[in-house]
Amino acid sequence: MNNNLDIISKSIWLPKDEPTYFFGPCSAESPEQLYETAKGIARNFKNVIFRAGVWKPRTRPNSFEGLGEESLNWLRDIKNEFGFKIATEVANAEHVEKALEAEIDILWIGARTTVNPFYVQTIAESLRGVDSTVFVKNPLHPDISLWVGALERLNNVGIKKLGAIHRGFHLSDNGPFRNSPNWALAVQLKTAFPNLPLICDVSHISGTPDLIPLVSQRAIDLDMDGLMVETHYNPKVALSDAEQQLTPDDLANYIKKLIWKKNESSNLDFRSKLELLREEIDKIDDELVDQLANRMNLAKQIGAYKKENNVTVLQLDRWLKILQKSVNQGNSMGLSEEFVTQLYNVIHDESIRIQTLIQKSKNEKV
Repeated sequence: MNNNLDIISKSIWLPKDEPTYFFGPCSAESPEQLYETAKGIARNFKNVIFRAGVWKPRTRPNSFEGLGEESLNWLRDIKNEFGFKIATEVANAEHVEKALEAEIDILWIGARTTVNPFYVQTIAESLRGVDSTVFVKNPLHPDISLWVGALERLNNVGIKKLGAIHRGFHLSDNGPFRNSPNWALAVQLKTAFPNLPLICDVSHISGTPDLIPLVSQRAIDLDMDGLMVETHYNPKVALSDAEQQLTPDDLANYIKKLIWKKNESSNLDFRSKLELLREEIDKIDDELVDQLANRMNLAKQIGAYKKENNVTVLQLDRWLKILQKSVNQGNSMGLSEEFVTQLYNVIHDESIRIQTLIQKSKNEKV
């Protein structure tokens, strides 16, 4: 992936040695609700970004869709009362204008908006020349190009304090989660843009308080920069996403149990042993690439023979035997079936691609 984001280092505008927390209710429902929730958060935390939805895009029109502009004033009151920075979601240029007028510190673009480049571009244009902090949630479906594209559109109009929020993806089967974590795609984003702050929205991945500790610790282990967790002073009466919100005290109890880790250590013995192991991995990786190149060269020769003899590229029986054999061998050596299957599917897809090109060529010979 091309790194086109001209972003500054996250250490310039995010704390280096402590996580960034986005805590607050799913929706701003009333001044009293916000105050009681903020009071509970302040009792347990100091440096927090207080989050609350003002405009709520809902699937069904009769669901609670937020109270709009009126509740921006309530958020400003929370900011003045508790000293928290305030964050809310925007979905169009009018939202941006109203949020900036209310002195909202941080804006985020939701998953339903990220999927539409037209919407994102409109928001970006409304922010041109404005020194704002903007986070972008991943799109509903696992499409990293849409996610990066939204960030690029904001960057192109001069927004430098950019961040991403990983809130999981909606698949046909999300397992026990509300949204599938698809950690590999989040890691792919971190790899492409190491200076881009990445926050994990554990509430929207989990969908239930029971999974929040598990998801949070996994995000920490993957070196994410912070957590977004929905908290409500009384989740039972929440008007949206009641089932995934925690009370401020429950939130504090689970945060205390998380183990925050650093991405490096000053222990010389650890660093020495780690370097030796990494050198071994580097050697194996070199061998892997060499062997993959050899395998694809053989696939190319096979493709040429198939073409000469008018044989189909896909040989399903042969492929299924290879896959089953590899899965069995992997299992015997401690490799999961899912890992081996995914790996060999990628290898097979590339082999098919090479042989298909040969079938289309005019004079391919061995």
